[in-house]
Order: sequence, then C-alpha cells, then structure tokens
Amino acid sequence: MSQAPTPSPEELILAMLRDVLGRQEQEMRLAAKPAPPIPPPRASTPAPAAPPLLYEEGAEPLSPAEAQEIAEFNELAVRPLPSSTLPRTLRLLVAGLVVTLILINLPLFNSLALARALPDRQALIIRDGLLLKGSGPETYVLENGQKRWISSLDAFDHYGYQWDEVHLVEDTFLHQFRDGRPLHVLLKCGGSPHIHRLENDQKRWIKDIPTFLAEGHVWEDARFVSCGELRRIPDGAPIPPDAGPPPQP
Repeated sequence: MSQAPTPSPEELILAMLRDVLGRQEQEMRLAAKPAPPIPPPRASTPAPAAPPLLYEEGAEPLSPAEAQEIAEFNELAVRPLPSSTLPRTLRLLVAGLVVTLILINLPLFNSLALARALPDRQALIIRDGLLLKGSGPETYVLENGQKRWISSLDAFDHYGYQWDEVHLVEDTFLHQFRDGRPLHVLLKCGGSPHIHRLENDQKRWIKDIPTFLAEGHVWEDARFVSCGELRRIPDGAPIPPDAGPPPQP
C-alpha cells in the first residue's frame, strides 16, 4: 500500500493559514448573533431573598478603606473580560512565514533566488583565506576581495590548506569576485640557477629575473628540491611562451 506524499512546508503553512482564518470567521459569526431576549419576571415570582450578611450582628462596621476595596473588587468582577489577541497574532505570524517563503524563492539577486544564492548550509563569512570551488576543477582562495587560483596540488599543500575547508559553491556566486594573481609554487634545485613555476603538475621555466618580477613572484615562494626530483617533473610551456626550449636542471 503506497503512502500518501509528504506535504511540502508551503502546503503545511497554507493549510494552517486556512484553518486559522476559518476559526476566526466562525468566532466572528458567533459574536454577531443577537443575544436571546430575557423574558420578564412573572408576577407570581417571589422576590429574591436578601443576601446573607457577611458579618455577624453586633460586629463593627467596615472602615472606609475596607469599603473601598470591596467596591473595587465588585467593579472588577462585573467588568467584561478583554478579548484575546492570540488569533490575530497567529495570523500575522503565518502571513509573515508565507511572505518569507515567497521572497526566498523569488529571483531577486541577479535572477538568482536567495535560496540558491546561498552556497551551502554553512553561513559563509566573506574573509581572506576562504577556500571556494565551483563546478570546474579550479580551487580558489579569497584575498582582498579577489579570488586567487591555486594552480597545483603542491601549491595547495605548500600554503597549508585543508580539503575539508573548501566550500562548494554555485558558479554565479564564484563569478562575483574578480580574478587575482594566481598562487604558484616556485621550484629550484641547488645545482642550477634556473627557477621553474609548478603549474598543472608541470614545471614552467621562467626565462630571467625581469620576467620573474613582472609575473609578481617573490623569492619567498621558491622551494628548494633536488635536481633529480625537478627533472622528473614534465616540462610545460616556458614563461614567456616564446622564451625557447627550457634548460634542464
């Protein structure tokens, strides 16, 4: 026997709203009905007996303060009770929830619904060092309002990043940040004066010092490895591309 489909949150809220409005309408109809007329007393009805005395005969009369307290109590006793504001408050609460659901699903932010603009269940705080990844293989780190591409696994490990800190986001969320200078790892062995940039698991020879500085590199980014390890890494295109064949370390 198939189970009935589970209603969505919107359907539950709308059902609650209809129930509250129906109850309110029923209360208003009951309040609008005229009260039945009170029949006049019959002539043969005996007069009501006098109320019993609240004090014994010979007791001292009530003081003015006590009489005032009794009068105030009697006034409060005959005063009609105020109507409860709970139905109205509940209606406002349900209406607010419905409006919130509508706003969340409307395409407000560059034709992107707020529910989809949120990258994941965690509340992302835009800060330096935040790791982001879209639908492509590239991983980025935010720095000064820009996203910097981490060009290799070596660069990812070199800068001490952790994979459990990477947030999967929509491409539209990622594209709102400008591209900054990529993060690279520079490799150099002790027996060679040449510096290579590790990129996509390939080493790219940097032609000279002016090119090194023009690419925005700093000496602190360089890692020293053995020349044998550096030779085992495949060669990529040199920097600049027309620099010629890369020298072997």
